[in-house]
Amino acid sequence: MKGKSKKILKAAATYLIFLIAASVTVLPFLWMASTAFKYEQDVFKFPIEWIPKQIRWENFTDVFTKIPYVNYYWNSIKLSVTITVLTLVTSILAGYSFAKLHYKGRDALFLLYLATLMVPWQVIMIPQFITITRIGLADTHLSLILTQSFTPFGVFLIRQSFMGIPDEYTQAAKIDGCGHLKTCFRIITPMAKPGLSALAIFTFMGTWNDYLAPLIFLTADKKRTLQLGLKYFQAEFLTSYALLMAGTLMALAPVIIVYVLAQKNIIEGMASAGGIKG
Repeated sequence: MKGKSKKILKAAATYLIFLIAASVTVLPFLWMASTAFKYEQDVFKFPIEWIPKQIRWENFTDVFTKIPYVNYYWNSIKLSVTITVLTLVTSILAGYSFAKLHYKGRDALFLLYLATLMVPWQVIMIPQFITITRIGLADTHLSLILTQSFTPFGVFLIRQSFMGIPDEYTQAAKIDGCGHLKTCFRIITPMAKPGLSALAIFTFMGTWNDYLAPLIFLTADKKRTLQLGLKYFQAEFLTSYALLMAGTLMALAPVIIVYVLAQKNIIEGMASAGGIKG
């Protein structure tokens, strides 16, 4: 009986710790959602009014009139989708090479490429900016697309997914006269859907939420992304928190939708990548 009581207490303590951690994580989001519906003078009332007594729906329409919100939104969507698609293509090609092709120095080259994961992006952002400026792509969306469409993490994830697919499939395709590109995209790639889905989700969410890269590479207002546009909105209009939170809440919609619809694929993709030995 004592042993059973100990297990119950241990389980209760574990759930309590997780509940506290979850509450700490969720509270900022709840405050943001609550603030988005408030009048400006009610934002910092104490104690906090989690459910506003007076709801100001105009916050969501004012966002579109105070700043070019639709243009920022479109820029973020365009960049996120383009970079996600190109990242998938480059990662599939490199992953296929490292997983299914056999050539001298393949594994050493893969480890060398993988080692670049240890280099923080903050270390290479200045050389990237100088290079982009010298080739005449400064203040263009193309500069972000070119610098973010190649990722060692994506290559690692897809390579590990491909490693779990038996080589018999590629050998059979070769016998049937398929070239490497056809074998890669028509036979091997469809078998690695969990890994591809996970990479697509991570890339989309990372690009959508990115702030530093657009800040460095973009200067024209019409080319700014949503995250950057909201920051300029904050500075220009003396931080209207109600409008800022309304804009941020709408900016979270694509990320939340993608995550809710594809969370199963994230788990399966990371499991397939982590469970395969190279």
